[in-house]
Parts: sequence; structure tokens; C-alpha cells
Amino acid sequence: MTYVMLILMLSFILGLVAVASNPSPYFAALGLVVSAGVGCGLLVGYGSSFLSLVLFLIYLGGMMVVFAYTAALAAEPYPESWGDWSVLMYVVGYFGVLFWVGVNFVVDWSWGGWMGGGESVGMNMVRDDFSGVALLYSCGGGVLILGGWMLFLTLFVVLELTRGTSWGALRTV
Repeated sequence: MTYVMLILMLSFILGLVAVASNPSPYFAALGLVVSAGVGCGLLVGYGSSFLSLVLFLIYLGGMMVVFAYTAALAAEPYPESWGDWSVLMYVVGYFGVLFWVGVNFVVDWSWGGWMGGGESVGMNMVRDDFSGVALLYSCGGGVLILGGWMLFLTLFVVLELTRGTSWGALRTV
């Protein structure tokens, strides 16, 4: 299980570097999907299976629709790929920064402190992530409404950023 988690963590970092280093929205969307899927796999490995399922359905079901719409508005005839030198230099730079931070700022590399969420106390049969969902709907209704409002606001911000000088969807193709 340790090797599987290590592979998932490295894949998550690779997906995040793919999102950050690529200027084309097409390849960045692929890196975003890989990062979201691998992040959900990490949550499953640490014992939060329900949270992982909710994150996967909401994030990839909702936000990727918005991202696909904005990528269609910012269409490029010849997008830069991961093999181009400019993108490859960004990838090397990001991995260099990650290596530098790992060497200089990470003090303890032991795996003993990384525990999953599946521990139980006594005769407790309810997992922590299921209890969190019940608390979200009972006590956290305001946070749920605030989260929905923030997603709605993010839609308008992304659409305004991708509009540019061509008036968005009203431009001539």
C-alpha cells in the first residue's frame, strides 16, 4: 500500500506541474483531470472514500464543464504541447523548485505520521467522513450556500477573463 500511495503522490505532483507549466488550455485540462482523479485516489487511500466520491463527482462534473466552455472560447489553431522547448523549460523549473523546497524545508521524511482516516475508537462503527456529511447539512447550511455562491461567482470571473478583446461568444469565428 505504501508503494501505491507513493505512486499516487508522484502522479499528483506530475499532474499539477502539467497544469502549471502548459499555456494551452487543452493540455492543462488533461493535467487537471489527472490531478483530480489521482487526488481522489489519495483520499481513498487515506480512508475517506465518501469524500473522494463527492469530490470526484462535483469537481469533474461541474467545474470541468465550465473549463471546457472557457477552453472553447479561447481556442488556438496550433496549441503548444508538452514537447515544446518553452513548456519543457517551465517543467524543469517547477521540478527544480520542488526539489529545492524538499531539500531545504522538509525536516522529517518519516512516513510514520501519515495515518489514514479509518481508525476507530472502541465500538465506533461510523466513519469520520460520513459524520462530516451529516454535520455539513445540519450545522453547515450557511457554508454550503456560501460555497455555491462562490462557484457561481467563479463562473463569471472565468468568463470575464477569457473574454479578452474579442467580446467572448459574440466574436466572429
